[in-house]
Amino acid sequence: MAKTNTGFERRRDRVRRSIKKVMNGRPRLSVYRSSKQIYAQIIDDAQGRTLAAASTIEKDLRASLKTGADVSAAAAVGKMLAERAKAAGVTQVVFDRGGYMYHGRVKALADAAREGGLEF
Repeated sequence: MAKTNTGFERRRDRVRRSIKKVMNGRPRLSVYRSSKQIYAQIIDDAQGRTLAAASTIEKDLRASLKTGADVSAAAAVGKMLAERAKAAGVTQVVFDRGGYMYHGRVKALADAAREGGLEF
């Protein structure tokens, strides 16, 4: 029996398809958000490895945040990810919002990463 894709999976695949057309060798900043946490990683698809990652489940962030599921937590993750990306030598990325709307936590993470020095 064939697996049917949900609306979220179709939207995520459509976003990734359009991103791959404009990547030009740049790594991808991928965002995953759950109801309690937010995760972000910079992935080099050519080599298939993660260059930098940050999330709200890390001990140093968890201590300073009230919760991992609000806009301020997403901004902290974006800032930390930008610092780690700079240390790894990454300055330009392509933003992959997945199947999420560019709004709220996803937008806060992207804005903080831009302020931290990432270009996308």
